[in-house]
Amino acid sequence: MKKMKFSRLVIAGTHSGVGKTTVTLAILAALKARGRQVQPFKAGPDFIDPSHHSAATGRLSRNLDGWMLGESINREIFARAAVDADISVIEGMMGLFDGSSPVNEIGSTAELSKQLDAPVLLVIDGSAMARSAAAMVLGYAKFDPSVRVVGVLFNRVSSEGHYKLLKDAVEQATDVVVVGYLRPDPALTIADRHLGLVTAMEQGTGELYDRLAKAGVETIDLDRIEELARSAPEFVRRKGLGVRGDEIAATRLTPNASRLTVKVGIAYDQAFCFYYPDNLELLEAAGAELVKFSPMNDQTLPDVDMLYLGGGYPELHGERLAGNVAMRTAIKQFAERGGTIYAECGGMMYLTNTIRDFAGQSHEMVGLFSAETVMRKPGLTLGYRTMELAQDCILGVSGTVARGHEFHYSMLVPKGRLDYACALRDAKGLSTGQDGLIAGNTTALYTHLHFASQPKIAKSLVASGRRNSPRLMMAQKG
Repeated sequence: MKKMKFSRLVIAGTHSGVGKTTVTLAILAALKARGRQVQPFKAGPDFIDPSHHSAATGRLSRNLDGWMLGESINREIFARAAVDADISVIEGMMGLFDGSSPVNEIGSTAELSKQLDAPVLLVIDGSAMARSAAAMVLGYAKFDPSVRVVGVLFNRVSSEGHYKLLKDAVEQATDVVVVGYLRPDPALTIADRHLGLVTAMEQGTGELYDRLAKAGVETIDLDRIEELARSAPEFVRRKGLGVRGDEIAATRLTPNASRLTVKVGIAYDQAFCFYYPDNLELLEAAGAELVKFSPMNDQTLPDVDMLYLGGGYPELHGERLAGNVAMRTAIKQFAERGGTIYAECGGMMYLTNTIRDFAGQSHEMVGLFSAETVMRKPGLTLGYRTMELAQDCILGVSGTVARGHEFHYSMLVPKGRLDYACALRDAKGLSTGQDGLIAGNTTALYTHLHFASQPKIAKSLVASGRRNSPRLMMAQKG
């Protein structure tokens, strides 16, 4: 066992909507302005908050998830990312104790804090309370004594006087330290929409993060924040991580350099930007070279052996995607030639005949699958998923199991025969139907898979790209 002293702090909310992302970004940006190397993480299956973390710190934010990944993989991902950081900040999800079940901690921020041996800073909306805040903090601190709630930060507090009332109430009734507050300020707010916040890519300039840093410096005790993070116990790099943890560690440490590199085209623009960094790194470890391209803006595909079309917001950019006929044609021809394509959620939508947006406008897409994707509100599909392959495909052999999540407001309307590769179950183990449209060497899922839950998937995808690439077949013959 190897012990390491990682300064680390979980930022959790009492419930969704208290502003923990704003608070997290203010702390991240303010610490970076102090000259700290700040490593961000996000609890749960989220792509948008991490994009803002990365923009605020200049370091890739990584997802940790008790249900999708489990303790051994969470600890492995954390340790690898945090090794050269001065401090690590983990933004929680929902409320501190909310997870995949109302009767246990699985998938919750509380569970993750235990897995990482990390103290917790609790964010409370203090806008309409005074002494009641003490009762709230006392309840959260005592609900599960093994979750170490060490500090409180109040959000949406308009004055220093109001903050002092809250601070005095909490510190008189509990042992929890109050470390500051943020004022309500529209200039610190990131716009919201149907899948969450606007992405960092669309946010554009760094002005927002500069404003957040300034706000953090003004009303948050950053010295105390760093002190709380340093109070975390030594982090033990354990031998025998468990089957999945050992496998992901071995995969990363021993990339296959003996074979020709497989060039993987990564769709990346405002329509397609939802990727777990670990997915991309596991592809690289399996022998991939990643090449970004834009289905919105580029007229031709790069010279690649495989395509990965991630999730995002194709429904918001339907006109641009439809208007780029050259790219839609190139992707369809790539598939028809037998090229390997893996697509998730928004990427899958792009491969159908059309996307009908929230306004009812229909936009022509690639047309690889005989279906229309229809946006609907209400109509949210949300939840953890266990995926099991029902037949061999580019993801692996029948019976392969991986974990991920669904989060979309669209539905597929078949216009012809559709073939499915996967069976799905929810967090309770109940069937939620089929997923994984399959056509030749293309597999497209609504589910966002986390490859660390099953590293064989990355290897299988790269192997398929190598096997079905004319360029690589010619090179191997030569």
